[in-house]
Amino acid sequence: MPYFEYRKFDENIEYYEILETLMQRWEYEIVEFKEAKGSYDTDKIGRYFSAISNEANLRQQQYGWLIFGVGEQAKEKQVVGTSFKKGDKSILERFKYEISRDTANGMTFYDIIEIFPTVNGKEHRVLMFKIPAAATGIPTDWKTNYYERAGESLVPLKQYKIDAIRSQERRDWSKQVLEQAGIEHLDKDAIVLAREKYKGKMNQEHIFKEVDAMSDEQFLTKIKLMIGGKITHAGMLLLGNSDYDYMFQSAPSIMWRLYGADNMDRDYAIFKIPFINVVDKVFAKVRNLTYRYMPNQMTLFPMETEQYDGWLMRELLNNCIAHTNYQLGGRIYVNEFEDRLKFTNPGDFIPQKIEHVLEASYSPPFYRNQLLAESMAAFHMIDTATLGIRRAYNIQKAKYFPMPDYNVSSGTQVEVTIYGKTLNDSYMHILYDHQDLDLQTVFLLDRIQKGLPVEKEDVDRLRGQKLVEGRMTSLYLSASAAKSIDESTNYIKNKGFDDKYYKDLIVEYLKQYKKARKKDIRELLWDKLPNVLSGVQKENKIHNLLASLKRQGIIGKDSENQQQSNWVLK
Repeated sequence: MPYFEYRKFDENIEYYEILETLMQRWEYEIVEFKEAKGSYDTDKIGRYFSAISNEANLRQQQYGWLIFGVGEQAKEKQVVGTSFKKGDKSILERFKYEISRDTANGMTFYDIIEIFPTVNGKEHRVLMFKIPAAATGIPTDWKTNYYERAGESLVPLKQYKIDAIRSQERRDWSKQVLEQAGIEHLDKDAIVLAREKYKGKMNQEHIFKEVDAMSDEQFLTKIKLMIGGKITHAGMLLLGNSDYDYMFQSAPSIMWRLYGADNMDRDYAIFKIPFINVVDKVFAKVRNLTYRYMPNQMTLFPMETEQYDGWLMRELLNNCIAHTNYQLGGRIYVNEFEDRLKFTNPGDFIPQKIEHVLEASYSPPFYRNQLLAESMAAFHMIDTATLGIRRAYNIQKAKYFPMPDYNVSSGTQVEVTIYGKTLNDSYMHILYDHQDLDLQTVFLLDRIQKGLPVEKEDVDRLRGQKLVEGRMTSLYLSASAAKSIDESTNYIKNKGFDDKYYKDLIVEYLKQYKKARKKDIRELLWDKLPNVLSGVQKENKIHNLLASLKRQGIIGKDSENQQQSNWVLK
């Protein structure tokens, strides 16, 4: 149903159609409706001008809209009319100039369109302020402050959005060339490896032939690591000979440090360029031990896994390499503790909050080192589809391990910690028993097990799923979730399993230990048999299970001597 009527041959018909379309969609980041029946604060209009202009730039739109004379509440969606700056058209022109005086580069509205839609036979005056997008590389300010939209509110423009706009003009550091560096300053083995990795990533026969036919200079020029015969920062970082790392203003490096149980440093090593093969060198130092744990109370054998997933370690270190702000100096660190690894790199975290990255629809606003990121993706070192961090979280989730911790509070350093062991049995049991929990929910449960703050609306959602209990200041695993574990245990203890379960346990035991005496089988099954059975009944049950497996030809004795024989798999 249309919100208003208008003359189909009006000279402003285009704007009537735009207004109707905008009202159907209602408000979003580059559109704001205000009743403004009379006067309206100029300062607030200026803040809306800044916010909508910046949001339009970030969304690659040419302009946005501030509209006066339309009901603000979505449930109303009606034209109400405005008398703001009513009168001679020169009044609106003077207002455009008034806005321009308080923006740094004199920006103002493209236009202020005055239209008169009809509702119930009555005309209502509507003003449509057409706001230009922020200029390339220059955020739009109002009285020296930058603004953005947050729902229906106006808030200061976040730093990563300021950086995103400014980066449109800022040159990519990794694409800049080192004036004195040439092909002779690169590591020949690193170039060979780059060729192989590139061909492996492309995985097409004609590209294999093309790359093989190229000289090193042609290949590096093709992938933009050489420009005009000179080596880029990205090229030197990935493929450079460490003897020439002085060509950088601040030589990049990675330091591995080992800490003991007392948190005192025990060992260290420093790694220089080329970074294309540095990851394997760093992780050759890391002690990746086998960790055994019981993810569920009903399992017989412990789960075994390496403390740290190989892909996960490589992804995190390669992300450090790709996203470091090398202009800050400093170095990348891999700190190894007994139960965790901590990665740190100079630079701020562009998404600002890790929760943003865990959303399935997330895409980064920009890459700090665009050419470096593209090159590393071409060499199969990182994932530029923003799936890497989500996959890292999913790896830890699949192991029932704590989620990675991202500390980005300093604004000049990103710190990521991954754990090589479990922290809380209740958390582990919930993940085991609720395999379908989404990543955002597991992230919140992880924060609770670590005693970290959680937003009230998130706590309410977890309560709705009966996963947590307690006050906001002392949340813990829900009694109903814990109870379900205990009740299932008690139920099994009284009811027992079917015979196949017990037979499978016997077979698995023999697979692992090769042979077993009857007393071994008794110890294996005794506590798992129903509590309602007497000792004699349990003995008979075990005898019958062994006899059944023997009749099926699955197990047998390894000796005719009954007193010395063992049960073995046939």
